[in-house]
Amino acid sequence: MADYSKLIDAETWAFIDRTNSFYPPDAVDHSVEEQRRTYDRMCREFHAGQPEGVSAETTAIDTPTHAIPIRIYRNARADDAAVVLYFHGGGFILGGLDSHDDVCAEICQRTGYEVVSVDYRLVPEHTHPAAYDDSLAAFQWAARTYARPIVLSGDSAGGNLAAAVAHATRGHARAAIGQVLIYPGLGGRLGQGSYRTHADAPLLSVRDMDYYRDMRAGGRDVSGDATFAPFNDKDYSGLPATVVITAECDPLSDDGRDYRDRIKSAGGRAAWINEPGLVHGYLRARHSVGRARSSFTRIVEAIRSLGKGEWDHQP
Repeated sequence: MADYSKLIDAETWAFIDRTNSFYPPDAVDHSVEEQRRTYDRMCREFHAGQPEGVSAETTAIDTPTHAIPIRIYRNARADDAAVVLYFHGGGFILGGLDSHDDVCAEICQRTGYEVVSVDYRLVPEHTHPAAYDDSLAAFQWAARTYARPIVLSGDSAGGNLAAAVAHATRGHARAAIGQVLIYPGLGGRLGQGSYRTHADAPLLSVRDMDYYRDMRAGGRDVSGDATFAPFNDKDYSGLPATVVITAECDPLSDDGRDYRDRIKSAGGRAAWINEPGLVHGYLRARHSVGRARSSFTRIVEAIRSLGKGEWDHQP
């Protein structure tokens, strides 16, 4: 097991302690309603405010059965090279437009790109494939609405959804030009590698992951379903240029390495950045932890460069 006293610095420990003061390690033992109240409060406390020059419009995508809320961020000094479709994290049961509002606004401010944040349906009210279906519908809407290239992005559960959409739409006439996945859960094998070494990592444990996975599956057999976990796919060819950024102290870190390797083996372009000493959820630490601040700059630059069709990443 990892020795976090050596891997994690004082700034990151302060972030972990602050997070746990709102959202305790045993949160999965609480009701979903309690978890949502706690998570929403935590996100409000971490919210960094709207950056200057960015406006936000909350609207919705109409589907035959329901509306999918979205929030569109626009920069006063726009760069129309690409549009970013962003899927938030939260284990498929938490989060929404407000939880990642400042993250999306800052991506917009620093890249100049329009950013569309997608409020997909959550479990347990809507089990798989509801979140995936909403994410796919959002891509189809973006492909109809924008003439510019699409970059897919998301963190944690949202990284899973972004990758699932990339797999499903790679043959689309408007297939994404790139994807930037932030500590995504892609369906790696439990009990091996980082899932073993970091089974009890701060802010995300394997026990947490079991809970989220089972809640999302809703009793279905999802073992061969690539829309549930991209690692269930057998074909990694034709995917957009991919940058995966993971946290070293996270059960999911090996998913980034393995996804990169599978894409490269299929002839694609992919890079993996494993951020030393960081933990799952560190996007909220980007203004208080030096390592997280540097990582967020790398995330923004990856989105910016892929949106312009540039590739300067090391493997």
